[in-house]
Amino acid sequence: MRVLVNGVRLFFDVEGAGLEPEGPAMRRKPTLIVLHGGPGADHSTLRPWFARFADIAQVVYLDHRANGRSDDGPPEAETLAQWGDDIAGFCAALEIDRPILYGLSFGGFVAQSAATRHPDLPSRLVLASTACRSVFERKYDAFEAMGGPDSRRAAERFWGGAIDGDPSVVDDWDRHCRPYYNTTPQDPEGRSRVVRRAATEARFFKAGGERWRMDFRADLARVRCPTLVLAGDRDPVTPLADAEEIAAHLPSDVLRYEVVTGAGHGTHRDRPAETERILRSFILAEG
Repeated sequence: MRVLVNGVRLFFDVEGAGLEPEGPAMRRKPTLIVLHGGPGADHSTLRPWFARFADIAQVVYLDHRANGRSDDGPPEAETLAQWGDDIAGFCAALEIDRPILYGLSFGGFVAQSAATRHPDLPSRLVLASTACRSVFERKYDAFEAMGGPDSRRAAERFWGGAIDGDPSVVDDWDRHCRPYYNTTPQDPEGRSRVVRRAATEARFFKAGGERWRMDFRADLARVRCPTLVLAGDRDPVTPLADAEEIAAHLPSDVLRYEVVTGAGHGTHRDRPAETERILRSFILAEG
């Protein structure tokens, strides 16, 4: 399905009903919008795992503009500000009231943009395996500790700006860094299902691209809703120091901080039972 939002058609899919029979009435379940990583990927990276929450929420998958099956729009609109505004526009177009926003990795950047630019939009916020700014040395050190000098070199090329115009950078990354994303074997067909948008990825990660400039530290003070910062202690992509930095800049009265031991990038991929327990508790919490 597609819906027109801020001049582009965004692809989305849904699991679970929004209204559920309960006695003489229909009970409205909360809407959980899950925002995928990337950029340049799609929502398939979050399926089928998040379907398990359809019993307590209506789960909505969304491809960001210029990602997956959504329209491109002008390249100059591929900004975190626009991606965040698209979440607000998407909710307005579909009359989604006070959703729970779950943002993984790059999706967490978009979730931070949406929640700080539109503080009244989310009822709850989950920032999973993500960061509020770019401190590349943390990543280089983490990949080197796990994969040695080849992994560090591939990470430095990827985040150092060489991605723009050099296809071997992504191949090198996939070979020397991606195997260390997680601590358990992943679905070997998962990557082949992704609608990959290489140009979007390159524009974001190139030297001087927005990945270099993003910094939500001051903006996080505007977050008003309960916020779960969720991280794995074996994540080289967004090391634990990234999660700690987010937690340090959120208002203390909205923060819940959870570290999943033995998990890498996307804790649900390595520790599904523990991650489900944490997320169910957070979704169903009062207040």
